[in-house]
Amino acid sequence: MSAESKLKQLGIVLPSVPTPVANYVPFRIHGNTLYLSGQGPRTPEGGFKTGVVGRDVDVATAYQHARGVGLGLLAAARSALGSLDRVDYVVKLLGMVNGAPGFGDQPKVINGCSDLLVEVFGDAGRHARSAVGMGSLPNNITVEIEAILAIKS
Repeated sequence: MSAESKLKQLGIVLPSVPTPVANYVPFRIHGNTLYLSGQGPRTPEGGFKTGVVGRDVDVATAYQHARGVGLGLLAAARSALGSLDRVDYVVKLLGMVNGAPGFGDQPKVINGCSDLLVEVFGDAGRHARSAVGMGSLPNNITVEIEAILAIKS
């Protein structure tokens, strides 16, 4: 099943691509590779979901934040490519978690995004990944995730 068909089947509507908050672009294509800039979790009104995971925000909530970031990354990919059906496979994610000192469940949080990508792309959504803790993130967001995707020739 195509990625676009899978989104419809799952009832997923992608958000609009957020305007960058600094001097960068949401994506860059080089050859058959799509680089997606890091995104953070957004509220429906366009603000940020904030807090320190393991102190202000629990793992289950942060997982949902990471899933929401995954939706934003898919929206950016669709904007870059015209259709998610042009994605060959997900190469790599870098997931950063704004965690409390000693917090060690970064992989569980970033699974929110990883699980979404596998739901949408199937085996092509499985990827290499880093899930790391940060002392802080821009605007005090809970997570930031960037992605690298291979484009079909």
